[in-house]
Amino acid sequence: MPLPSEPLRKLGFLTIGLFDADDPRRGHESTLNVIQLGEELGFDSAWVRHRHLQYGISSPVAVLAAASQRTSRIHLGTAVIPLGWENPLRLAEDLATVDVLSGGRLNPGISVGPPIHYDQVKHALYPDTADVEDFSYARVERLLSHIRGEPVTTYSGTEGFEVFSDRVQPHARGLGQRVWYGGGSVRSAKWAGEHGMNFLSSNVVQAEDTLDFAEIQRVQIQTFRAHHPDGDKARVSQGLVVIPTDTATAEQRAKYEEFVLRRTPRTSETHGPRRLLFARDLVGTSDQIAEQLYAHAGFQLVDEVAFALPFTFDHEDYVQILTDIATKLGPALGWRATSDHP
Repeated sequence: MPLPSEPLRKLGFLTIGLFDADDPRRGHESTLNVIQLGEELGFDSAWVRHRHLQYGISSPVAVLAAASQRTSRIHLGTAVIPLGWENPLRLAEDLATVDVLSGGRLNPGISVGPPIHYDQVKHALYPDTADVEDFSYARVERLLSHIRGEPVTTYSGTEGFEVFSDRVQPHARGLGQRVWYGGGSVRSAKWAGEHGMNFLSSNVVQAEDTLDFAEIQRVQIQTFRAHHPDGDKARVSQGLVVIPTDTATAEQRAKYEEFVLRRTPRTSETHGPRRLLFARDLVGTSDQIAEQLYAHAGFQLVDEVAFALPFTFDHEDYVQILTDIATKLGPALGWRATSDHP
């Protein structure tokens, strides 16, 4: 097995937090328990997806506020919050509050663009401004300026017993350096780099010149760093779906392999007008997965990952997968649990 030039430095995972409509608390508790398990296993970060009008986490900031009180070390991230659904000023207040509660462990991941099925939801979401809302990168710039402590009003001072600030409160020092952009195109990679953000690269990219997923991801990562003030030291996290089977039962292995087989055909062609391309899910022993990752042109450029958990598995499956990632796949990639770090 080839060795990477640098060992994996940070190991994270991503979950969608599915729940049953008739018993939503159970699914949310499962997500919180998975995050707690991640901390116990030494993971550096746990990330949650954002799903509106679906049976997944619709309020990741609220879920991570709860997670911050059940954990003490693991970093907590969103991958990603679609800003088309958000007021940047209000979101900045929520993010800063959770960051303070977590002791500076929040890593907000965001993206831009109109909400999915916007024509069907816009009158409920923006009844008076639907046709003039700006879903461009300017929405990110607004959020960044609010988080980083720039004034949001021309007024500050005291009225009676009330004191007013001209910037978002609480102000979470350091949060502005922990904001990530979830990008899938060369354009978004360039923009995120120019604005000093961190870059989340997932298992979906925009195919612009080739259908080679790894090559597309490599170009995007290089573009991001070429335009970032920190250059090659700029932070990038890769998020492929990996399913190690080292300690899986025969029944689990069969389920995992069937899951991957069912999803593989979508990786052979692009989808939609944006020509979206999906990465192949990786299933097998940790040594087999590590070998595939070492040969992956995108993985070769990163030292941080947030491996995505499959959407539809059972809680017991996630326990097995996370345990194998932390105890077998991570070490195979040169990673050491946080408790072992100097």
